[in-house]
Parts: sequence; structure tokens; C-alpha cells
Amino acid sequence: MIAAMLDLNGLLERIATALDNKQPLSIVRIGDGENLILAQNSVWTMERVLREEWAKKANMGKKGVTLPNLTLRNEMVSVLREADIVGILPSGDQTIGADAYLKRELTDQVFAYFNIQPRCVCHAGINRKLAHYPGFWNILRKRKVLIITSKADELRNVLDKKPYDLHIVQALPFSHYNDLKLVRNWLMANPDHFDVAIIACGVNAVILAHMVRELTGKVGIDFGKGRNILLKEKF
Repeated sequence: MIAAMLDLNGLLERIATALDNKQPLSIVRIGDGENLILAQNSVWTMERVLREEWAKKANMGKKGVTLPNLTLRNEMVSVLREADIVGILPSGDQTIGADAYLKRELTDQVFAYFNIQPRCVCHAGINRKLAHYPGFWNILRKRKVLIITSKADELRNVLDKKPYDLHIVQALPFSHYNDLKLVRNWLMANPDHFDVAIIACGVNAVILAHMVRELTGKVGIDFGKGRNILLKEKF
């Protein structure tokens, strides 16, 4: 049984409380790509996963991961059992353009298979609201912010100017699952260099947001397509 969803104000309160009290917090999200990672050799055969258009794009270098990748699947399962807040899509979701069978239907199947019972859930598309919502940026404005994404410098150039005016202390480039080790090493070497991490790295953000929590005791936010909104990119 999945609990009632945390709304936007509830999520902002959790973020603000964690930052004010210097408490660890991980916010991760599950969409169609994450569902396919979890479905590998579990609820689906690997052959079926690899037939999906998302998987084909991944193996063309467009998703930050190459399949098969059972290591990422297993890492993701562990994170989803421990993360503070897990974003999932409601039944009948129209936020993302994937086919219905790749969304909540598949989430329910893989969660049941791996016995994943999130501590707290929110809408997986809430990141898109955060990108537009001044209250979110107000919470971050007085904090030291870390950015992890493939277009790190471009995002930094947006967020350190009006109307956001964030204090970006580091912008780490990340383009592929293979970069996880580099980010892990940076976090271990700089645990007190930042207060909150904004992460937009596709399916890898699930691992990274919780890695921030576990290695540094800080706040890790899987920001996903929110980055594209800020950079005015189509998706």
C-alpha cells in the first residue's frame, strides 16, 4: 500500500526543515526510465526491456546509461527502500508523454516485485512545479548550492542570476552512469562544501540524490526535467 501523496507545500516544508536543522534528506523520483531500469530481469525479461524506445535511446547515448545494467537496478532498489521521499506518478498521469504501461502500472509491478514500500511519496512531476515556484527558490537562496548535471555551467549561469540569485558553490558535470565514481569521490572529499544539491542526471539522479544524503548528511534533490525548464529547453 502506497501512502497519500505529499503536496507541494508539504514537500517545501520538508526541504526547509531539513536545511534549517542541518538534517539529511533525499528526494528521488520514478518515471518511465526508472521503471525500465527496475524491470530488467525482474518483472520483464531483458529482451523486452531492450525493445522499448527508451532503452534504444539509452544505448544510443541519449539517457546517461547503457543497458543492460543490473548494477544500477540493484542500486536503485536499495535507494528506494531508504530514500526519505519518493516521487511516483499517479494512476492516469498525463505529466509525462510515455505510454501508460510504462508509468504507474509498471511502478506498481516493480515495487511489488522488490517489496519497495516508500517512507513518503510525492508526485514524480513535482520538480516541474518547483522550477516555476518562487517559494522553492526563496528556500534555497541563502544556502550553499551544488549542481550536478550534464550542462552544469549553463545551469549555474541561470541560477546565479535574477530571479534566482543562488549561491552556487560548485557545478559538477555528469553525463553517464560511469561518472558516479567521480561524483562520489568529490562528495567524500567535500562533505561540508554545500547545503543542498540540485541534480538533473536522468535515471542516475535517483542514486546521486541519495548518495548526497548518505555521504554528506545534506539535502539531495532529483530535479530532472526542472533543469530543462530553467534552460528553456523542450522535452
